[in-house]
Amino acid sequence: MLQLLTAWLLVVVAAGGAEPLRVVFEGPLAEQKWALKEINPELPSDWSPFNFLVLEMKASSPQRFELRLHTVAGTRSQRLHPFSGVWIRAAVPLGYFRRPDREGFDMASMGNKPRGTFWINLSGAVGSLESVEALGVAMQNPVGRPSLEIRSVRLSKEDPGDAVLDPGPVVDEFGQWIPADWPGKASNLEQLRKAWAAEEAALGPGEFDYCRYGGYRSSRAKASGFFRVEQIEGRWWFVDPDGHLFFSVGANVIGAFSGTRAEGREAAFAALPPAELRAAMRPAARSAQASFYTWNLLRRFGSEWPEKWLDLTFRRMDAWGFNTVGNWSDPRLGAARRKAYVVTLRGWGIESAPMGMPDVYSAEWARQVEQAAAEQCAPHKNDPYLLGYFVANEPPWPGREQLLAEMILEGRETAMQRELKAYLAAGDTPERRRSFVWRSFAKMLETINAAVRKHDPNHLNLGIRFGGRPSEEVIRAARVFDVYSQNIYDYAPDQAALDRIYKLAGRPIIIGEFHFGTPGRGLAPGLRQTANQFERGVAYRYYVENAAAHPALIGTHWFQWLDQPATGRGDGENYNIGFLDVTDRPYSELVEAAKLTHRRLLGVHSGKEPPVARKAQIR
Repeated sequence: MLQLLTAWLLVVVAAGGAEPLRVVFEGPLAEQKWALKEINPELPSDWSPFNFLVLEMKASSPQRFELRLHTVAGTRSQRLHPFSGVWIRAAVPLGYFRRPDREGFDMASMGNKPRGTFWINLSGAVGSLESVEALGVAMQNPVGRPSLEIRSVRLSKEDPGDAVLDPGPVVDEFGQWIPADWPGKASNLEQLRKAWAAEEAALGPGEFDYCRYGGYRSSRAKASGFFRVEQIEGRWWFVDPDGHLFFSVGANVIGAFSGTRAEGREAAFAALPPAELRAAMRPAARSAQASFYTWNLLRRFGSEWPEKWLDLTFRRMDAWGFNTVGNWSDPRLGAARRKAYVVTLRGWGIESAPMGMPDVYSAEWARQVEQAAAEQCAPHKNDPYLLGYFVANEPPWPGREQLLAEMILEGRETAMQRELKAYLAAGDTPERRRSFVWRSFAKMLETINAAVRKHDPNHLNLGIRFGGRPSEEVIRAARVFDVYSQNIYDYAPDQAALDRIYKLAGRPIIIGEFHFGTPGRGLAPGLRQTANQFERGVAYRYYVENAAAHPALIGTHWFQWLDQPATGRGDGENYNIGFLDVTDRPYSELVEAAKLTHRRLLGVHSGKEPPVARKAQIR
């Protein structure tokens, strides 16, 4: 059975199921839907006794697709990101289709669920699977006519495990995806050495009018010895310690380690980095992870790779126009005092709390916050290169206050649980549960902010990097910070949305995350895609310049510096979102585009030059 929505697709289903079901996607959106009896007459409609949908499939592209389970009561769906170019067994947990998942403390940990040969992004509708009628697959904005083949569909109560069903490894010794090919793919170490040497020979400081802190030398404001914010002639700016106007152009996750899980998946790799290299990089929990990027740095620089990588990173930032070391970056970059940097504070109990909401009514929690702030802020208190602190990232509970309240009530006994029960004794309504959550959040912010300010009165509090579409309550709560931070994954920040944020928060705005990728090299395209590498550069220019044109916007931080591993980071993400690939080679199209934009940002943010108008092609 063929169902068209707003696009065309080709479906081949052989009689009797002798050949795989095959779909070729084209157009902005399409779905192929098979009735269960077409797939296998023996498949039951009641899936409630089963825990896994086991598929044998082959995707030509790493681009995500939506797996839809059509039931009498409605459609259940989640996004799958499969290994590409090989036949795999994917044991899909049906629990993710039945009910909202409760595991995680931020939006990524609650939304991304890793498996062996694919990963799942929880973003769809859930519900009962008692009356399943059909199975569907859908893809938005496919690039290059990707195909999906499915040769086996079955149900299982036990987890049969995921597996690559084709012989041989899928990742080569450099960390590249073996089943795919592309221009410039490294075939030997000598090829890489020539490319590395060529880059170093050409690398030189760019002309961005930056002073030692990254502010504009040609500008002047009051110097305070530390970074601060000021509104000048109707436009907000960071002001650097020497009194120069500063627009923060940053990248997140600048580091020398990019780990992927190797344990239990050894057959997927042609070779693994030396065990001593893995232990040196992450001696504790991550020692079982393999970082091919680190191995390539060892190949490039030898035993002195940590120091030489550090120097090369600063040279690249100088050449490309980045003036800020962003979130989750190697702390040695900040300690070197060569670029402005941010610090991500931890230790508030968020990681172990339901939906990231710590037990703010516990006396022990208040002591924990005090100690964490003292230990983390005191070393940075007098550092002029510190731009400011982020205190948390993408809380997942806004809009799901009822679920959070339910989790608190059903969880172990805590001070917060006792407080909530006492509050609800005067009336248990959805609105009162929601009110309690927001009261608790306000107490959390008050306690953390006071501790941070006590132990470092010199630096900016950049706040929580909120994700998604923020509610009015979220934005108003951020008034306690010096800067409002928002992660905005779109092709450009909506000017009206920025106006709304500024009106409600009354604070200058920094974008904590954005990116663009394209499917290929075994890598998924990220949260916003473009048609190819050149269009990634076009998208970067359009996003950053149109963001910078807003008078309250004072910085944009790209996520992230380096591509993620083809076999996925800890939560499965395997995005083509780096300025660098796994072999430590820059994406020249993106780099050159960024350099052009970075030279223009003083004029664009001052309102003297218009932002670029060319939008990227996305497929």
